[in-house]
Amino acid sequence: MNDQQLQRYARHLLLDGFDIDAQQRLLDARVLVVGAGGLGSPALLYLAAAGVGRIRVVDPDVVDLTNLQRQIAHSDARVGQPKSASAAQAMSALNPGVAIEAIQGRADAGTLPAWVEDADLVLDCSDNFATRQAVNAACVAARRPLAWAAAVGWSAQAGLFDPDDAQSPCYACLFPPEAPVQDVACSLMGVFAPLVGQTGVLQAGEAIRQLARPGGQGSPLARRLWMLDGHSLQTELLGVAPRRDCPVCGEKLQERNQTP
Repeated sequence: MNDQQLQRYARHLLLDGFDIDAQQRLLDARVLVVGAGGLGSPALLYLAAAGVGRIRVVDPDVVDLTNLQRQIAHSDARVGQPKSASAAQAMSALNPGVAIEAIQGRADAGTLPAWVEDADLVLDCSDNFATRQAVNAACVAARRPLAWAAAVGWSAQAGLFDPDDAQSPCYACLFPPEAPVQDVACSLMGVFAPLVGQTGVLQAGEAIRQLARPGGQGSPLARRLWMLDGHSLQTELLGVAPRRDCPVCGEKLQERNQTP
């Protein structure tokens, strides 16, 4: 780290356990963020501010006026621009030392394997079940940790799925791909603006912890599901475990358990 970096990240370096090595791990990290909307906006800004070295952001959409109530990486002047490019502009303004690649495209089974393989960690900030399943499958296949979150209306959830932790489930263990699911869109149900901020910041924080491992510790969400009721501010942390019959990670779990 050079003198400018030591000054920029000085408040990290004052933390218990967050030494120069932890910050260097962030500076060396490569992160893929799927989605630059309500969750992705705060997550991306905090990843950039914290000094994650390389960030690839993928989103197929353009900035719409209805996004600006909550998607704080964008601005009125950038309505009509690709969300990925708009978010990249905001991140670069915040921290020009971060290398950012903005992709206007869809994350699916065809595009995700190469992107996930090139990342140290993935954040799923998408807004639909199919994309979440595709991201999870790619992370399990490449053995990359996945920081996932979802928020709509007044409710939010988040978790950290680590394929290298035999006690950690994957997304499909909790939300089976074959289960009937009806996607709930913000355009139909609405969303409380600060809720996506709270959730996206939590998601970024756990990703940063997993990457930097301050004090040798990763994310405490690796074996838990975080749930928030935005009406009452009641939160729950539920212990979760892998499913041996999971169609995505079950076979890999059995292989790990059989390895002497």
